[in-house]
Amino acid sequence: MSARLGINHVHMAFSFQDMVEEARLSARALIDYGEHFFNPTVRLGVTGLSRAGKTVFITALIHGLTRGGRFPVFEAYASGRIARAHLAPQPDDAVPRFAYENHLRALIEERRWPNSTVDISELRLVIDYQRQNGADRTLTLDIVDYPGEWLLDLPLLQKSYEQWSAESLALSREAPRAHLAADWHAHLATLKPEAREDEQATLTAAKLFTGYLRACRDERFAMSLLPPGRFLMPGNLADTPALTFAPLDVPVGGQAPDGSLWAMMVRRFEAYKNVVVRPFFHDHFARLDRQIVLADALAAFNSGPEALHDLEAALAGILDCFRIGRSTFLSSLFRPRIDRILFAATKADHLHHSSHDRLEAVLRRAVTRAVVRAEDTGAEIDVVALAAVRATREAQVAHGRDKLPSILGTPAAGESAGGEFFDGNTEVATFPGDLPPDPEPLFNGTDAFRGLSTEAAEKSDFRFLRFRPPKLEREGNDEPALPHIRLDRALQFLIGDKLS
Repeated sequence: MSARLGINHVHMAFSFQDMVEEARLSARALIDYGEHFFNPTVRLGVTGLSRAGKTVFITALIHGLTRGGRFPVFEAYASGRIARAHLAPQPDDAVPRFAYENHLRALIEERRWPNSTVDISELRLVIDYQRQNGADRTLTLDIVDYPGEWLLDLPLLQKSYEQWSAESLALSREAPRAHLAADWHAHLATLKPEAREDEQATLTAAKLFTGYLRACRDERFAMSLLPPGRFLMPGNLADTPALTFAPLDVPVGGQAPDGSLWAMMVRRFEAYKNVVVRPFFHDHFARLDRQIVLADALAAFNSGPEALHDLEAALAGILDCFRIGRSTFLSSLFRPRIDRILFAATKADHLHHSSHDRLEAVLRRAVTRAVVRAEDTGAEIDVVALAAVRATREAQVAHGRDKLPSILGTPAAGESAGGEFFDGNTEVATFPGDLPPDPEPLFNGTDAFRGLSTEAAEKSDFRFLRFRPPKLEREGNDEPALPHIRLDRALQFLIGDKLS
């Protein structure tokens, strides 16, 4: 089994702690079910890997429903059955409120993308609607925003330190990661796992390992499999022992000697699971009803085939984390189960509409194997290419005798193409390249296409610029509607059945 596959399929017998957690989750589910019996609530998880557009998606969703967006595919909205949608006070006292107003201001007034998600946040939206039979009802939508890197930490709960070390090392020795891990590997070669525990050696190892993970996430390489997730977004846990460990070259079935460097790493790895991963699982993740996973597939195209393969492995790992299955009375009573998952390829506005279905096909191909396992349980899964906020327009640009299907937009300051650097104010027309009609060749062979990880920008087969949010005109005193691509289709899949 390859290192990538090993990341997702390690199963261990339940420990006593696991049994206690299962009992706690069942009790919490029973309480939630009682509270929501007469006032239905859907807890929608929104996640994705770095720079996938989680914050923009949530902001556009809330703005469209509360202000009045254009959602022809969202049946309850298009038919006029939704009377009103409004924000309500934050439901969980221990979870930060999603800063909707600040994010909206950044998009509309400052024309900049909001800051990336680095912690969990939540927002409650109350939807007053009329059922198809004419009865008036209210649906409460609790939107939970959390980094996708946290989701990729969940498999660690079923792994030993030795298993995680072996998988992390094997992955770091593959191209292009091996080059990025050179400094960490050099330090690793100086460490003797059976030697006495050494705080300074551990600090250095953790720093170099974190530097390697950060380099992998750079846009030139766009790697997605980067656990432990908190190493790149430590928050208030920065420099704590729970985030100060690194892999060692030790046997999977080995036993760490007492007082050794190896034992020290094991202790801190277990602390990471207890302090970081388990609380996220039982306080937040296990309570979700629906889930959307956003993926920036275009970043993988920019980088090259290895990034696309890495994204495929990460999405499979994400799907394996869900306790999926059809939601029934008993499952709602004793254990919530996510019964709908939507995978969304974001930034579809960076392509001409003729390639939107092709982008969707690429993402569908990336999750095919994992989706087959999920559908066997009765869960509904769909794939969509979307742009929660459309930053571009389409145009036909003359190129000799040909007319190329192009996009018009304002590249972010510092972006470049063909040797030209953009100032963040000038609108340009660009032809990013056509995605192939069949996605299979993209996944077969390391030379299927050329990207930034191995070629200069001008020699890459695909080059997608970063665009600023669009300039919008106010309509009277109201905020302008945010243009989008297929956001209504996402809403229809995620909550359309709850509004019927």
